[in-house]
Amino acid sequence: MRKLWHFHGGIHPEERKTCSNTHPIQPAGLPPRLIVPLQQHIGAPAKLLVSPGDKVLKGQKIGQAQGRISVCVHAPTSGTVTAIGLHPIPHPSGMLDTCVIIEPDGLEQWCPLTPCEDYATLTPAQLLERIREAGIAGMGGAGFPTEVKLHPPRYDKVNTLILNGVECEPYITADDRLMRERARDVVLGMEIMAYILTPGECIIGVEDNKPEAIAALKTAAKGTRIEIVTLPTKYPSGGEKQLVKILTGKEIPSGKIPADVGVMCQNVATATAVYQAITFGRPLISRITTLTGEHIAQPGNFDVLIGTPVNWLLAQVGHQSENTGRLIVGGPMMGFTLHDLTVPITKTTNCLLAASQRELPAPPPAQACIRCGMCEQACPAELLPQQLYWFAKAEEFAKAEHHNLFDCIECGACAFVCPSSIPLVQYYRVAKGKIRQLTQEQEKADHARERFENRQARMAREAEEKEARRRERAEAAAQAQVSKREQTTTEGSQDKSAQIQAALERVSAKKNPDNDVSRNTAVAAEASQPPPDLESLKKKLLRAQDKYDKMAAALEDAKQHNSDRVEALESATVSSREALAKIQAELAAHPEHKATNVATPPQGPDIEVLTQQLHKAEEKLQLMLATLDDAKANKPETVEKIERAIEKNRERVAAARQALSEARNLGNNETAQPPAVHSRNAVKESP
Repeated sequence: MRKLWHFHGGIHPEERKTCSNTHPIQPAGLPPRLIVPLQQHIGAPAKLLVSPGDKVLKGQKIGQAQGRISVCVHAPTSGTVTAIGLHPIPHPSGMLDTCVIIEPDGLEQWCPLTPCEDYATLTPAQLLERIREAGIAGMGGAGFPTEVKLHPPRYDKVNTLILNGVECEPYITADDRLMRERARDVVLGMEIMAYILTPGECIIGVEDNKPEAIAALKTAAKGTRIEIVTLPTKYPSGGEKQLVKILTGKEIPSGKIPADVGVMCQNVATATAVYQAITFGRPLISRITTLTGEHIAQPGNFDVLIGTPVNWLLAQVGHQSENTGRLIVGGPMMGFTLHDLTVPITKTTNCLLAASQRELPAPPPAQACIRCGMCEQACPAELLPQQLYWFAKAEEFAKAEHHNLFDCIECGACAFVCPSSIPLVQYYRVAKGKIRQLTQEQEKADHARERFENRQARMAREAEEKEARRRERAEAAAQAQVSKREQTTTEGSQDKSAQIQAALERVSAKKNPDNDVSRNTAVAAEASQPPPDLESLKKKLLRAQDKYDKMAAALEDAKQHNSDRVEALESATVSSREALAKIQAELAAHPEHKATNVATPPQGPDIEVLTQQLHKAEEKLQLMLATLDDAKANKPETVEKIERAIEKNRERVAAARQALSEARNLGNNETAQPPAVHSRNAVKESP
């Protein structure tokens, strides 16, 4: 005999199981439509694989598991997908979720399956993949994905594998009938799990109020290492932590799971689903559900297709909806009231309780807590329900978490014994939901802050890199300028030194004209200088001619007005005329000018230069005429001065035209006068 331990607290409510466990499991039948939610488990919902109008076969995958914590969803029968959208699902909040609506065709045609007669021919990894693809989730609790739960711990070995056949909550008998009728499937499913986990021992725990199930399991387990252990009837012995304590004596610390102490717990219905999936290749598309209560005409346990509408299922067993006080999904202790009868049966729906007012009378109004401490004595998790109630009511969630609120299994034992009829479990559920919501919001805020900080850091890094590249370019450009300046300075210094040397030699030659060496050096220095550019000489000639014209005009004006500047202007005019004659001589001696004007004497006028001078004079005359019109309109006092200037400019235009005409008539073979005679001031006497 195995030694058994006891857990703290617990209660003994009225069982009321005989009204549903006296009849064998019956098929529920095929409803006119099936509503299959994509999320019937803890974790991420399955990814939709079908569209409205698609034909599906029985067992065909319509939702693919996505993410680590997720399971697949399959079509419960063959038919047509008529719609996909939001629909109410079994949940305390009455929430909506995405569902696939299938209209059966009545053929029950299966999709291709992949059975395996001997599971030992597959590796544990292959078995786990088949379990995941079969869409199996825990069928006795919250629906945790079985494939994830069956993964062996990374560091600790599973020493004990436990199948939970306790089913301690009143009214529910689905597991009881399953163990009675399909004990062999339960045992074979546990052997597959043991093959994956390789535990030290395998135990099936059953309460002593199920003698038929115990006998059937012992018969099926003969010749195996599976041990069938009978437990004393006490609620909630079926709690995971409580069952581990009873069978092994191990305490599971707060916030930990059985795997942390080397124990793995699974439900007997889950083991049966594993056996069906591995041996026959059948996915989880149906489950055994207890239909009970005084307002059910034919109570019992039924094999129901996943997605069967609750209202259709209740109609098959003679539900008296007009007299039903409450319709509860689950048992009276941990279940919740159902307000919409169109919701479907899911993988975790183990019971529908249509109770009368006599069976489950409405709770009296809650009274003030009298601090009797009975809730603490009944709590199987060894919590302080009274303190948790105050913290939840005051929304002091941090304190509630500090007092291990999430260790509460919501068994309802505290509310069951409360003399003040306080709905303690409801307070705990609301507090848990708000804490989860706040945690998610905080995680989102942290994620957003982290993204913002990363973005700021990235922008700062990019700005630094950009500034570094700019500095590198600036330094390179500055270095290039320094190098160019140094090179230019060196070349300029060399050129300047050569020029200074040549100038010194010329000065020395002038001072010592009899010195042949000096004279030859000066001649050589002058010869070494490159001849000036022809175009540059022509531009220089135009500037010199223009300067001489201005000096001559200024001198003429000074003579007419008896100005005291006549003497200075005469000296400047002579200098301008000498410079003009020098440039004309340089132009005449230029090799390129000689090559293009072989027959032209050096002193001959340049028709091109005279033409440009005429154009400039005409342009200036036009500008002055426009200035005169503006002065007449706006500045009458300046009209006389502008008219005198216009008259002078007209004389210059006439002189330029005359000079250009004479140059054309003389031709290139005649000797011309110096340029000053044919300039724009030719009509005036040269100074």
